[in-house]
Amino acid sequence: MRDTRLIMGMPIEIQVVGGAEAAPLLEDAFAYLGEVDERFSTYKEESEISRINRGALALTDASDQMQEIFTRAEDAKRATEGYFDIKRPDGKLDPSGIVKGWAIRNAAARLRAAGVTDFFINAGGDIASAGKNEKGGEWSVGIENPFDRAQIVKVVYPKGKGVATSGSYIRGAHIYDPHAPSRALTELASITVIGPDVEQADVLATAAFAMGKRGLAFLESQEGFEAYGIETGVATMTSGFAQYTKP
Repeated sequence: MRDTRLIMGMPIEIQVVGGAEAAPLLEDAFAYLGEVDERFSTYKEESEISRINRGALALTDASDQMQEIFTRAEDAKRATEGYFDIKRPDGKLDPSGIVKGWAIRNAAARLRAAGVTDFFINAGGDIASAGKNEKGGEWSVGIENPFDRAQIVKVVYPKGKGVATSGSYIRGAHIYDPHAPSRALTELASITVIGPDVEQADVLATAAFAMGKRGLAFLESQEGFEAYGIETGVATMTSGFAQYTKP
């Protein structure tokens, strides 16, 4: 069973291998993601993060989920040499760079807790999966050519790992270098990261994109993570990425 809905400003697709009994599980996963959007969207005036940003709510009075995200964001900032930072250049806080992967990871955990062994979640290119697809094969993910989105330049088989892609070719220049906010990020067109956890993969993809060319070397040093970076006319992968190109 498969469904796609617009949540967090993007199409989110969830596939669960199974019959009619899968329908309530899909509903539960989508409902959870909708709740996350209501709490963390910076575009919703009454969301919790919007109230924090305008001073109507102190972080110490915020929900446990909000405080967890802020703690995880601080951990991510330290782990990425400060290249992952939820504070925008205008001083406002935007945790969406960690919330999406966190929410996908949690939605996947809900499916697992309900006994689902075969599923696939794709939220704007950030992916969590488990088991096999409806044909009994490995789930696969196509990496788009950022210069021609109709073209798939590489197919990968995550085999239960998390997948995340960062770049500016879809949403424009929404990622910045916290150490030099005015610097244009033009060295990479996109970077795809595969790792044990979609939340961590998403954080590292964002940080590596902000680093520029140095991002791939940084990811090479991260145990358990592999990456595929695309520049103009050139693609570069980390040393262990090829393991994910075969089913």
